[in-house]
Order: sequence, then C-alpha cells, then structure tokens
Amino acid sequence: MREIIFDTETTGLDNREDRVIEIGGIEMVNRFPTGRTFHKYINPQGRQVHPEAQAVHGISNADLEGKPTFAEIIDDFIDFIDGAKLVAHNGTFDLGFINAEFARLDQAAIEAERLIDTLALARRKHPMGPNSLDALCRRYGIDNSRRTKHGALLDSELLAEVYIELIGGKQSALVLDSFSSSGGNGGSTRQIEIVIAARAEPLPTRLSEAELAAHEKLVGTLGEKAIWAKLLSPAEPN
Repeated sequence: MREIIFDTETTGLDNREDRVIEIGGIEMVNRFPTGRTFHKYINPQGRQVHPEAQAVHGISNADLEGKPTFAEIIDDFIDFIDGAKLVAHNGTFDLGFINAEFARLDQAAIEAERLIDTLALARRKHPMGPNSLDALCRRYGIDNSRRTKHGALLDSELLAEVYIELIGGKQSALVLDSFSSSGGNGGSTRQIEIVIAARAEPLPTRLSEAELAAHEKLVGTLGEKAIWAKLLSPAEPN
C-alpha cells in the first residue's frame, strides 16, 4: 500500500484567490517511509503573501522570486502522488488549494476519496483534544523542536510519525499469527496459535484497606441506583 503524507503552505486562507507557495510530501509503502520525498517552493504569480500567513510559515514574497510556477511543477507532483492515498492534517484545506491550482490549469481534480484526514482521525481518537500537529507530537512523544515555523516538508515528516501512532501502525506491523518458511524446491506456511490462558489465581488488589474503605464510603453517597452500588452488592441467586 502506497501513501503520500503531504502538506501545503499558502499565501492566505481563501483558495479562490490565494495560491499554494510550498508543497512537501513523503512517500510511505506499507506504512514505512521509503526515503522518497517531494518539495517545491512555488511562485504565486503576483499574489502577495498575507502578513498573517507569513507569520505562520515564515515565507516572504522575496523568498518566492524566481521560484517555478505551479504550472511548472504540476507534472512532477502528479507523478509523485500517482496511485497513492493522500494523507494530510486538516486535509480538506490542503486538497482544496491543490484542486484550485489544478482547476486553473484545466487539470482534473483529485478525488476526495483519496484523502485521509489525520485531523478527523485524531478527533475521533482524542475527542477532548487538543489535536493540532504540535499537540499530537507532544501526546505521542515525537520531537518537534525543529518546528519553529510551519514548513511543508518538515510538517509532512512529523505528520507521518503522528499518522502511524493514530492508526496503531507500529503495533500492527508486528505480525505474529503466521510466518512462511521454505526449503528445497517448495515452501510452506505454518500458523502459530497464541493461547492466552486464565491465571490460576487472580492478582491481589494493589489498593490499601484505607483506600477500599474510602471508596465504599463514597459509593454510599451515590444512591441506590448508582452503577457502583450494583457492582459492590452481592449477586442475587438465580
């Protein structure tokens, strides 16, 4: 499975008027980075960078002088993403800008079905948030100390690590249920059955007598209909 983790930086927030000025992306196959990347700064053809946007990504109008236009990089970008799922944080924003640039060049839009939005994944997994890229890096212990400004390629690299954590990819990559062995002129597949047996004796409680008494006292204040009261009461005979 091939996926492209990507990010864009823009002159502003309105894709009808503002332009893409940076695209960064990294390639992953079967959830592992291949080392193949895409990174371009893009001349917005007269569109000025909004001061608020520059404060976020640090890219000035002067930085973009002499850079290629979107028309000059579109073929390389299409080749890079060809056939892959696209992964981005708040990806509808990035895809909206990419498709607006495509429309200006009479290029067919990228289908929304190809997009995996990690912001949506994070909101489902961590509904209490926060779910910004920086917050997710902190949550998962990912070093984002280099991220003093937003940058498309660096953000893509960080997002790739966050994405793996969001989908449990590190764990799912450890396949324990089967393996193949071959010898001679043929091969065979053996299944390994993993049996999780019940403990002969339950583990002793780690709560002290004082803690148990305090908990029972608290449950007593919750009323007869409290779930805890039902759990602590003796089971009724059948």
